[in-house]
Amino acid sequence: MTVKDNRLRRQNGIFAGVCGGLAAWTGINVFWFRLLFIILLLPGGVPGLLPYVILWLVMPKK
Repeated sequence: MTVKDNRLRRQNGIFAGVCGGLAAWTGINVFWFRLLFIILLLPGGVPGLLPYVILWLVMPKK
């Protein structure tokens, strides 16, 4: 019997692996997380950049 390791961790990705880690953890395609962060960056950067940087610092690397 195998146990799936479903911990939130950064993946190898385009930049820091945050979106890839969120996608692997939730099972949602990584495209949607990247699109979400891009949309959040449009109103001035802080709404998208701040959560991304916090997740980058908090999430352990795979």
